[in-house]
Amino acid sequence: MKHHVTVGVDGSPESLSAARWGAREAALREVPLRLVHAVDWPMSPAIPGLGREGADRWADEALTEALGDVRRRHPGLEVSTRCLAGRPAAALAAEAVDAGLLVLGSRGVGGLVGFLIGSVSMSTLAATETPVALVRAAGEAEETGPTPYGEIVLGVDIHEAADRVLAFAFEEAARRGCALRAVHGWRMPSMYQYAPFFDPDDEREVGRTVTQMLDDMLLPWRHKFPSVRVTHQAFVGSAGPQLVQAAAGADLVVVGRHLRRSPLGAHLGPVAHAVLHHATAPVAVIAHD
Repeated sequence: MKHHVTVGVDGSPESLSAARWGAREAALREVPLRLVHAVDWPMSPAIPGLGREGADRWADEALTEALGDVRRRHPGLEVSTRCLAGRPAAALAAEAVDAGLLVLGSRGVGGLVGFLIGSVSMSTLAATETPVALVRAAGEAEETGPTPYGEIVLGVDIHEAADRVLAFAFEEAARRGCALRAVHGWRMPSMYQYAPFFDPDDEREVGRTVTQMLDDMLLPWRHKFPSVRVTHQAFVGSAGPQLVQAAAGADLVVVGRHLRRSPLGAHLGPVAHAVLHHATAPVAVIAHD
């Protein structure tokens, strides 16, 4: 079992939200929280004219602000800080090796564009097999009592044996004592596009089969986590837009990504890509074979 939660901190509102979210997650898991900042002099931070001493001071201020905020909200939580030298993505990935979860901030740009997944986040996703959570910046009220946790939404591909993704989602739902909704999108086989006549009964039959396959995939996990309230939904079309819509009221969205290596960075399928760029809820990306 991994024994801490790591959060990347850079002094931005997004990273402060990530630190707050990561602190709640660490408290839930009853593990320490580690706040990390990487100083990549002279590349980071990207402020013209900032010398090495200024970069170090920036790092200290970012860590101090996040540490003070977290300790004020979670006085009983064990928290440590680390300032590292090196490229942020590589440093964060190295720090995440023995962590149960890595938490990063994600910047909102509004409108149809959605959220900006920066090069550091994408490079870190490519460099680590540790689960990574992307958190949006948002105004947060003071925490005066237990956090009311909402639904977790899980993107499922019934054609892949993604046990790591399923395990993460069920474990998170069990910790929070909240419901889990599994979502799968499907399309009719391509041969139906060329059929001269389309029988709606065929689509209904395929839909019933897909729903049964989804139910069968979830069944062992229902037995393993009997306290988790599980619903599932299979529908015609891409799962990406449906997951983004469901994320509006979710506490967390969980998606998978393949561990395929690429010189262009992490491989993200269309579903993970849509959710990362447009979902308003925190998104956990789980690497799997």
